[in-house]
Amino acid sequence: MIQVAVCGSNGKMGKEVVRAVQNDSELELAAQIDICDGQFSSIEEASKECKIDVLVDFTQPSSIYQNALYCLNNGINIVIGTTGLSDEQISSLKELSEKNKVSCFIAPNFSTGAVLMMMFAKQAAKYFDNAEIIELHHNQKKDAPSGTAVKTALMMSEVNPDFASGNCPETETIKGSRGGTSYSNIHIHSVRMPGYIASQEVLFGSSGQTFKIRHDSMNRECYMPGVLMAVKHVMKQPEFVYGLENIMEG
Repeated sequence: MIQVAVCGSNGKMGKEVVRAVQNDSELELAAQIDICDGQFSSIEEASKECKIDVLVDFTQPSSIYQNALYCLNNGINIVIGTTGLSDEQISSLKELSEKNKVSCFIAPNFSTGAVLMMMFAKQAAKYFDNAEIIELHHNQKKDAPSGTAVKTALMMSEVNPDFASGNCPETETIKGSRGGTSYSNIHIHSVRMPGYIASQEVLFGSSGQTFKIRHDSMNRECYMPGVLMAVKHVMKQPEFVYGLENIMEG
């Protein structure tokens, strides 16, 4: 049995992960970690009391990097679902994972449908020179743009260097109205509003046509197959993985 600890276990995503682990015959819930009424208040405390093979972290952007450093320096494989890590932090975790031979799996989105949306967007990016991303989340999401939007833009940029081809010089009469400019000049627009969980549209345009790819998450259960897939993957061999698509393709 794979011994799994859940960090952020009292959060909305954390509670779903706890249920998913408890319902999987290959996994055993080793510890529930949360600063608010958790079984343990820290990873360090839990690791002293329990055997932990894999830690699943759905906490806050402000704490995830330090949590990952602790795990990678103490032989605990980690699956990260919290977004907000910088490119520099991701690069640092990759180096530490490879150096210490401890698995680190980071996924901006664990929904298989959202991952397919990103993969399809990368494919479409080969055929369009103009594209923008609109991501819509609930108004309790602290980071913007979403990790999914950033990852999508990164994947698209791998096959096309510029998605603002032919755009005229722009002047924003209201600052930020054109969104943020990311990889390969892809504009990302972030919406935060009650009623949404997680949605994203990738818009493509060329002369005489537009093309739109959209994914909507209706509840948090949709992330669980991807989370469990990642938990089982990190036990196979020590490696760094960024993005669920890397193991879906295999």
